[in-house]
Order: sequence, then C-alpha cells, then structure tokens
Amino acid sequence: MKIEHIGIAVKDLGISNDLFEKLLGAAPYKEEQVESEGVKTSFFAVGDSKIELVGSEKKDSAIEKYLEKNREGIHHIAFGVENIEFEIERLKNQGFTFINETPKLGADNKRVVFLHPKTTNGVLVELCEDVK
Repeated sequence: MKIEHIGIAVKDLGISNDLFEKLLGAAPYKEEQVESEGVKTSFFAVGDSKIELVGSEKKDSAIEKYLEKNREGIHHIAFGVENIEFEIERLKNQGFTFINETPKLGADNKRVVFLHPKTTNGVLVELCEDVK
C-alpha cells in the first residue's frame, strides 16, 4: 500500500483550486466530474502522492452532506492497492466494515471502496486500484 491521495472537501472548487495552485506552485493536472457521486474533483501532484479537492455538484451528494455538518478540510485518506478484492477480504477478516464492499468507478481512473470510519478511528479510508 501507499498513500495515493488525501481528499479535501471544499465548498467552492474554483476558489480552492486557486488557493492550492498558489500554495503548491502548480495548477491541478486534472479536473473531473464523477456523476455517480455528484461531485467534481481536481487533482494536484505532490511528489509521489496527490491532493484531491472534492466539491459537491448535487444537493444530496455525500460531500454536500459532509459540508453541512463539518467545515471544509480533510475528508479522507486514500491508499493505493494492487488488488482491491484481496484487500477487501483481508480487511473484512480483520473486522473492518465497509461503506461499499463492491468496488465502483471513482475519479482519476480508479476502482474504489470506502471503509466505515467507525472501524478506522473516525477516519474515512478509501482503497483505490488503477483501472486495468
């Protein structure tokens, strides 16, 4: 496993893109809409990892609900894995629970699953695998 990216929930993707561009000295290398989740994302390269800014595109999206309860900030940490199905079974056998056990297509050409924060010390953990 490696840290693939850190996801940051933002209210205004344009304003946040400008802020992170100034902070990191580079523009996002990719912006993408994920229709199934009702979000728009942008990615910044930071060494071997990435920062993903996630903004809501729908009133009922998970990010919109998150931002109604919380302020902008770190939303999740994503770990890159080679075999997502193996990791799902391994972690289930260790007692972890998942928000979704079936990988779905996420941003940046990844298959993703999320572990429930109640079993990860309150941290939303994403596992992601490159689409092959």
